[in-house]
Amino acid sequence: MRTIQLPVPMLATVAATRAVLGVGVGLLAGPSIPERVRRPLGWSLVALGALSTIPLARGVFARHRRSG
Repeated sequence: MRTIQLPVPMLATVAATRAVLGVGVGLLAGPSIPERVRRPLGWSLVALGALSTIPLARGVFARHRRSG
């Protein structure tokens, strides 16, 4: 198993982007809010979570390559 040490702010940012992505998927799947509001909001959160994951993943993998 590989171990990567991340500073707390980067770890919190990674967790937050995963949470945003999860909330977006939850909004798309759930019927709790009217569809005209739920779908655009859900897709926006999914896009935000997915797009913000890309630079964070690059940062994590760059740290891994430097340390290993």
